Amino acid sequence: MSEIAIRSSAPAPETAAAPAAGGEVPPARPPRPVARELRWSFLGRVPYREAVTLQEELRQALRDGGTGARRPAPAEHLLLLEHPHVYTLGRNASAADVLASAAWLRQRGIEVEESDRGGQVTYHGPGQLVGYPILDLSPDRRDVRRYVRDLEEVLIRTLAGFGITGEVRPGPALIGVWVGGEKIAAIGVHLSRWITTHGFALNVTPDLSLYAGIVPCGLRQEGITSMARLLGAAPPPAVVAAHLAGHFAEVFGRRLVEAAPPRR
Repeated sequence: MSEIAIRSSAPAPETAAAPAAGGEVPPARPPRPVARELRWSFLGRVPYREAVTLQEELRQALRDGGTGARRPAPAEHLLLLEHPHVYTLGRNASAADVLASAAWLRQRGIEVEESDRGGQVTYHGPGQLVGYPILDLSPDRRDVRRYVRDLEEVLIRTLAGFGITGEVRPGPALIGVWVGGEKIAAIGVHLSRWITTHGFALNVTPDLSLYAGIVPCGLRQEGITSMARLLGAAPPPAVVAAHLAGHFAEVFGRRLVEAAPPRR
């Protein structure tokens, strides 16, 4: 485990405050809050159902940990990975959102899985960077809209680092990140007692033709794009993951630690 941090010179030792005029001692500055540790890992290619189980285990550990006065604070995680070909149906999806026949799905090796995340149906597959943050938004970030906006900001900053200008569009049906009127990143989250699971998917180098089998995110008229299509070529998802993790820590005010992948 190695912590990613910017080293700086050590601060000068604190000294007692000098008495002000009249002999009064000025109040001490309140200590700065210590940033929570965020453990991030790139897991490579993980089957969808296996990733869901891992998220549930980490969410439960985060919920149960740190309850005693002497117990350490529970760990937050950012899991970054790819999936084999899969269509996932969110809580608002319907069977009509999957356009492909069973034979078409079998021919391309695409599974269909139900999910408790928000949103409708989307595609995950090789070449797409999927992020699953397991965070406790209590006590200071208990705002679902802010959480989604922050995820969008992380994705926009990540794209900017590769020379791509991403943007958000107004309206709950258009949540995610867009480039030139085409969607490049989708967001679908689940919160339980303010602990997050599921998250986002950024198209790096996926096979975009496989979106033809669904109505992605319920949007029939909108296009889908990727970093590879926009740049001509794109780095592998593992490289993009390292950049994204740094931006995630900045936006969420976490202390980033690269950790070995959790046991699966």
